Amino acid sequence: MFSFGIEHEVAFVNHQGKFADFSCTKFQDFQQIIDYLPTYPDDYPSLRVGDAEIKKKRWYVEGFERLDLGGEVIDCTSKGIEIRTTIHSTIQGAIDELSASFSLLRQVANSRGFFPVLISFNPYTFRFEPQPPLNDFELQQLQVYPDDKTAYIYMVSYGPDLNISVADLPMEKVIDIGQKLTYYSPFIIPFTYSSPFYNGNLWEGLSIRTFIRTGKRSATLVFVEKQEQLLKSTPALTKIARIPAEVGRIEFKACDSCDDFSIYAGLMTLLKGLILDNTLSGRAIIPDAKLHQTSAKMGFDHGEIFTMASNILQAAENALINDAENHDSDIHFLDSLKQILLLRKTKSHDLIELWNRLGSIEETLKKTY
Repeated sequence: MFSFGIEHEVAFVNHQGKFADFSCTKFQDFQQIIDYLPTYPDDYPSLRVGDAEIKKKRWYVEGFERLDLGGEVIDCTSKGIEIRTTIHSTIQGAIDELSASFSLLRQVANSRGFFPVLISFNPYTFRFEPQPPLNDFELQQLQVYPDDKTAYIYMVSYGPDLNISVADLPMEKVIDIGQKLTYYSPFIIPFTYSSPFYNGNLWEGLSIRTFIRTGKRSATLVFVEKQEQLLKSTPALTKIARIPAEVGRIEFKACDSCDDFSIYAGLMTLLKGLILDNTLSGRAIIPDAKLHQTSAKMGFDHGEIFTMASNILQAAENALINDAENHDSDIHFLDSLKQILLLRKTKSHDLIELWNRLGSIEETLKKTY
């Protein structure tokens, strides 16, 4: 009935101990790592390769593609490496593949002087400006693909896409689920907060990524089959599927990155439970920016955020227990979220404690993963 997949962005420090972003790292620096990683022919056609053919493997260089005046890709300004899993019928299968892919990536990257670190927002640079400036063709493309207008955000942020789909579900129901997850997003995402640094210093909250991106980037994205199924909104809630395997996919995009993949398992289970739930009535086409920003600053220390997170966690658990087909198959994955909620402590709290002790962002990041 359900299908699951995960896309996980990885940031790095280089052999000099410097954060390896587009200011000091070229496409080929990361591509040399990709070149040594394996290809799995059976992954296709479920994984999209794309026109530039950068995405040929389970790993690829994540960045901003630069085009010449004829529309040909001539470079890719790079921010890190993304891992994507194939489509799985179980949450455990997706987590196992992600874990194996990350382990292999770390092994190859380490041998080439790059070391994975957990962060969800560039700790030194808060805005990406394409250099050289966009040419006429690239500017025209911004009108066709408006999401590229927010490259200044996604090039400095790191986060997962948690992908879930349900077989034979009518598209209007899939879109309704997307609206539901968008509405409850501010109460889901604190489980993942891991971006407490901003412009070289400690930020005043827990997730600068959430604070900056909300209202400009989608919290949830639903892939539809037909043009007439699109809803007009900014940011977009719906998007035309690029390959058949994407039709009906729900991507939850609002979370920070996690170095403990059991949290992803908990979140996927929470999303599954919310899809099955019939008691929660909240719906939104666009994210509530103000509520997301409150969540980003205070997390579970905010009364409404904590209460609503508790409520949706309970609603999801009840739905899983009562579902005749799946009932308790994945329910134990919620334990990781329950523990976070009980302590009201996120990864950002750990990073802040490390920073206070070590006095260095780089040394703090090296303690992750």
